Amino acid sequence: MNFSGRRFNLYFLLTVALALGAGCATGKKDSKQTAALRVHIECSANIAPSGQTVLVLRSQPVQATVTVDPILTEANIASAKLIDTPGGFAVELKFDSAGTRTLEQYSASNPGKHLVIFGQWGEKSGDGRWLAAPIIGHRIGTGVLAFSVDASRDEAIKLVLGLNNNAAKMAAKKF
Repeated sequence: MNFSGRRFNLYFLLTVALALGAGCATGKKDSKQTAALRVHIECSANIAPSGQTVLVLRSQPVQATVTVDPILTEANIASAKLIDTPGGFAVELKFDSAGTRTLEQYSASNPGKHLVIFGQWGEKSGDGRWLAAPIIGHRIGTGVLAFSVDASRDEAIKLVLGLNNNAAKMAAKKF
């Protein structure tokens, strides 16, 4: 068997160069992805001026009246990740110190109510919607909020990527 090491090395070099080139191109695109996230607290339906009624979840809509102003935004997020769950996947948010205190305060004073979460992950307005309405079961003092999202895995990946890019930009501005 006649084997040429030179041809193999050239082939290997071209393969590595193509792989690195493709990786760099997608990295540049992914670093520009942004996302917005708003966490609202459920309020009484009779508080019309300070609340708005929204429909959460597409398959089995849940109606909730929420405060107009969010209690937390993407500016409070330190990191986000997609986690696998027995039924599919969920988004886990880790808040900064100010967000952790806010989440703890609102979750302690509003047990049994919903945190209603809006997310937007693209440039088009259709790329955003009300994603979740988890019930507050207890005080959340860890600064971590995990919830199942009414989104495809692709949409959730874009949301998480955009939130992490925003968090990195915010961290860079602080230093």
